[in-house]
Amino acid sequence: MNHEIDLSKYQIRTDLAVEAIENVEDRTGIEEITHEQENIKVTKITLDSKSAESIHKKAGDYITIEFKDISDYQNRQEIKQVFTKNLKELLIKENLKEDAQCLVVGLGNRKSTPDALGPLTIDQILVTNHLFLLDTPEEGFRPVCAIAPGVMGETGIETSDLIQSVIAVAKPDFVIVVDALASQSITRINQTIQMSNTGIHPGSGIGNSRKEISKEILGIPVIAIGVPTVVDAVTVVNDTLQFLHKFYAFQKDFANNPMHKMVYGQVNYLKQEINIKEEEKKELFGILGNFNEEETKVLINEVLTPIGYNLMVTPKEVDFVMQNLSDVLGNGINQALHRNVTHL
Repeated sequence: MNHEIDLSKYQIRTDLAVEAIENVEDRTGIEEITHEQENIKVTKITLDSKSAESIHKKAGDYITIEFKDISDYQNRQEIKQVFTKNLKELLIKENLKEDAQCLVVGLGNRKSTPDALGPLTIDQILVTNHLFLLDTPEEGFRPVCAIAPGVMGETGIETSDLIQSVIAVAKPDFVIVVDALASQSITRINQTIQMSNTGIHPGSGIGNSRKEISKEILGIPVIAIGVPTVVDAVTVVNDTLQFLHKFYAFQKDFANNPMHKMVYGQVNYLKQEINIKEEEKKELFGILGNFNEEETKVLINEVLTPIGYNLMVTPKEVDFVMQNLSDVLGNGINQALHRNVTHL
């Protein structure tokens, strides 16, 4: 088999900066700080203009919060606390005072569950702008208004244009935009929150990029918050092949050891230090074993796309997870915006 692979044909579908920099060799202009507490990992990335251009992102700050089980109440409370703390820090970094008026925008289609994160989050937002129009509420609250503008397929209007129209009337000092994202790894689906001060391109993760929503377009600071809720079929197949390779190496190094027979089947092999050898990969996959990960993704893409099977995929429990995620984001935003809101 002599197949020339053109890597330029395949663009990795990810909205996450932490994934975009994973395989970058030249780290010039990229600042990365990682902090872990129990089961939550926080990665702060700052990109200058040159490094941002090289990975097709915008220059600015990106904060990624990674976690595991959001269905557990105690875990969810801890995730809220970490999310709120980092959102507050981002607001401070943007020099946004406690009385600055905020417009919260929930992007997405409420009728499509994986895309409903924005509208569901809006349902949780404590809206106070009308109270400021009637009277002056007690200290510790700021004027907040919220909208869920829907998608262009429903309204026939660019979402960015709708937001600009609302800004012209409401005159907020800054915008918080919440949207569902796409990832290039199934391990991050519904288990990662990204926030940034660089704005957002609605639909970019699924190849349906709409007009940008950013400070450059709107004229005021934009904080973008998102969770990857979908991956494409190329990612699912590629990740499965990578898992198969790790499982094969794990069996040879771990499971065949008589000392490990008692715990076999109870160990998560992805968390083990596995000695993966190239010859084992070729032994398992044959000709495919000669390809690196990027080449494998391109080949899978070339197989699935022409026949229309490069589908966007989401976990089966997505309805339940969306409720938990919108609770974390909505109530976390409330506490970050209002000093007097302390209940999580």
